Amino acid sequence: MGKDKNPRRVAENEAMAKTRMLRTSPQKLNLVAQMIRGKSVEKALSDLTFSKKRIAGDVKKCLQSAIANAENNHNLDVDELVVAEAYVGKNLTMKRGRPRARGRFGKIIKPFSELTIKVRQVEEQA
Repeated sequence: MGKDKNPRRVAENEAMAKTRMLRTSPQKLNLVAQMIRGKSVEKALSDLTFSKKRIAGDVKKCLQSAIANAENNHNLDVDELVVAEAYVGKNLTMKRGRPRARGRFGKIIKPFSELTIKVRQVEEQA
């Protein structure tokens, strides 16, 4: 008399990973996510490894987590994985400030983002 099994959030040939509280703006993170969309995972990993963007290391870690989820939890073949979706969302924004001249206050906002990566297994075309 247990509860029913939770339905899967992704298709049978997909796996996903989500990273929250990334300390960068969503606009900057989306530039890196756009770089890997639709590519095979080995090409995406090499692109992230040699990227000059600071946040590329965190995106690479999220992609490696999605690959590990696909392999260990969903029994998918790693060599046939493609980055199906990579999308970015807003998270909290820390408000900070700095005193400025003539009694004014300079507003500093420190945004956080979240990243979701879905990988899909596709059969290679011969």
